[in-house]
Amino acid sequence: MPAQNTSIAANIADLRERIARAAENAGRNADEVTLVAVSKTISAEKIREAYDAGLRHFGESRVQEMETKQPNLAGLDAAWHFVGHLQTNKARRAVHLFDRIDSVDSVGLAQKLGSAASEEGKVLPVLIEVHLGDETTKGGVPETNLASLAEAVAALSHLELCGLMAVPPFFDRSEDARPYFRKLREIRDALMHSPVGSHGRSLPILSMGMSHDFEIAIEEGATEVRVGTAIFGERPAQPLVPL
Repeated sequence: MPAQNTSIAANIADLRERIARAAENAGRNADEVTLVAVSKTISAEKIREAYDAGLRHFGESRVQEMETKQPNLAGLDAAWHFVGHLQTNKARRAVHLFDRIDSVDSVGLAQKLGSAASEEGKVLPVLIEVHLGDETTKGGVPETNLASLAEAVAALSHLELCGLMAVPPFFDRSEDARPYFRKLREIRDALMHSPVGSHGRSLPILSMGMSHDFEIAIEEGATEVRVGTAIFGERPAQPLVPL
C-alpha cells in the first residue's frame, strides 16, 4: 500500500510495472490490461493529477458525487465508468454522466438504461456484475440468473454488452481470491458459447481485481483492474457528498 506522501504519479508508475510483471507471468502483454482508477471520494484535483500522469479510465460509484465533480473535470479526455450499485431511479442521470455502466445486475436496471440511452441517442456499453461468494453486502446477479440477464441485455438495441465484472470476497492472502477470478473467466467463456454469445458478441472484457489482488486477477485473465487505494492512498473517512 503506498504511503500517503507518495505522489500519485509515482504510484501509477509502480502499478504499471506490477501490471507488466503479472501479465508477463501469465504469458500476456501488459497492453491487454486497462487500469481503471477508482476515484470515488477522491477530489477532482487528485483525479486531474492522475490524468496528468497518464490515466484515462476512472471509476465512480455515486451519481450525485459525479454530478458534483463534473464541473471541475470538464475538458478531460477520459472514460468514466460507473462501478457501484446503481438504483433504477438514477439510471437516466447515470446514462448522461457515464461512458459505461460496469454493474448491471437486473433486467429492470438494464431496461431503464436502454430507455435512457435511446433518449440520449447513443449506444451505451455495459458490463454485467456477477455475484461471486455468499456475501450479502456484495451486489451482482447470481450465476444461475446470468444467462437470462445477458439475453435480456443483448436484446436491448441501445445497450452493448461487453463483458462481466465481479468483486470477490476480500482475503488477507490475495492468492485465496484466485478461484473466484478463475470462476468468472470460466463463466464468461461458457456464456460466449451460449445462444447469447452466438449473436456475434465476444464479451472481451473481464473487469476483476483491485488494489490488493489485481496481480492474481491478471494472471487469471482480467482485461481491466479497478484500483483506488494503490493510486490515491487511503480514502477520506467521509464521502464528498451526502449519500
